[in-house]
Amino acid sequence: MYPHVARLGAAGLAAALLAPPVLAQQAAAEPGMQDQQTELSQLKDELAEQRALVNRLVLELQEQREQLKKIQAPATAPPMVAARERIVEETTPLAGAPFAIPTALADGVLLSQQRGTGMSMTGQAPVAQPPVLPPAESGVAAPLPPQPRPNQPTVPAPGPAQQAPQTAQNTNRQEPNRPPEVAPIGDTPGVLTQRGTYVLEPSVQYGYSSSNRVALVGYTVIPAILIGLVDVREIKRNTFTTAITGRTGINNRMEVEVKVPYVYRSDATVSRELFTGTAVERVFDTSGKGLGDIEVAGRYQLNNGGADKGYYIAGLRYKSRTGRDPFEVVTDCDQRCIGENVTGTGLPLDLPTGSGFHSLQGTLTWLYPSDPAVFFGNLSYVHNFKRDNVTRLVRNGVREPLGELEPGYVLGFNFGMGLALNDKASLSLGYDHSTIARMKQNGSPVAGSVRTQLGTLLLGYSYRLSPKRTLNIAVGAGVTRDTPDVTLTLRVPMTF
Repeated sequence: MYPHVARLGAAGLAAALLAPPVLAQQAAAEPGMQDQQTELSQLKDELAEQRALVNRLVLELQEQREQLKKIQAPATAPPMVAARERIVEETTPLAGAPFAIPTALADGVLLSQQRGTGMSMTGQAPVAQPPVLPPAESGVAAPLPPQPRPNQPTVPAPGPAQQAPQTAQNTNRQEPNRPPEVAPIGDTPGVLTQRGTYVLEPSVQYGYSSSNRVALVGYTVIPAILIGLVDVREIKRNTFTTAITGRTGINNRMEVEVKVPYVYRSDATVSRELFTGTAVERVFDTSGKGLGDIEVAGRYQLNNGGADKGYYIAGLRYKSRTGRDPFEVVTDCDQRCIGENVTGTGLPLDLPTGSGFHSLQGTLTWLYPSDPAVFFGNLSYVHNFKRDNVTRLVRNGVREPLGELEPGYVLGFNFGMGLALNDKASLSLGYDHSTIARMKQNGSPVAGSVRTQLGTLLLGYSYRLSPKRTLNIAVGAGVTRDTPDVTLTLRVPMTF
């Protein structure tokens, strides 16, 4: 009569007996789910931190690239900048990935940058500097300015105070295989003019020289007594030379140059007339001005050179005789200045502005860069062409025949060092020496002429006023008797 009641009672009893184990299992499963949720939340936090970190790095790289563009860095970027640019270009975001993995990591480009940065908690690759999508696309708010962390190396943006001092080779932002630039202290070439580039260089040069000469004409009875005349001369000479020099590049290894000078000279001579028995000194002043000898030159770079190789530059210079000839000015002699019955001082009444001879000069220059200095040297040979039927103009319009004249050759060399002080200024030190052979008249050496040695210590300074203008100053001090006492040169090359 009550079978269903019995069944219900049995089912309730069974349910009551089975309920505690099920509840126990559910209770035991709840802590595991909580741990998983905690771990997931930690991973999300770590991913958010990583995403914010890499976004900050992306912004920093973008700022650095903008600053590098403003600085106008050389064509070959530094290794660190090139690696960072390669990362930005080769990075491809993965679908569903929290950040992009740069392919440069697989090539080992950033191996040195990853050392000491540690690993992430999720076992991913080191994330010292991995870039990601921009903040607008990744959905992450714009990060605050990057702050240095203990295990994260910071890469400061290059600025004027952080840039390495530029050497003489990169001061002018040289291209590969081009010789370095040095502060000019003479005619030693540096950086050749590129093709399609024109340089106009106005210059001013001042030279001062003084010499004393004592000539004894007579004979001595005993070593302390002279019977005869004493010719004493003291010469003070000032020379101003202004010039306009223009040059351009035929190609990247050859340039041509034209120089047009204008010369002003003034001499003051304190002397006694020769062969006159007077003890009164006479001051003889004379001057001259006019166009000088126009010069044409060409230079060619013989080899490619490099960081550990020297550059060799060959040059050829031709000097005309467009200036006033020394034999065209009037000389202070009545009839003649050589031989018997000579009267007058023998000095020119009007100074010449040219040499009076055509000449051809060959040069070979060597430049060797050794950061931060540049060593240089130069060998030169000047051949002066002889003249036939030369006559000298004396007083009263009389011409004194001199015959064939051949100036001596000039063999010279110089060497020195150029040093870059910063990205705008450079300094050069050097020594120049020339040997002048004896002059010949009608095939024989002129009586009284000797081989002359000219030695000069040189100091040059260069300062970049703008990317297209440079100020060059050079000082020369004579160390031999026949060399000018001091020479000052000012140049302002302008590039177009």
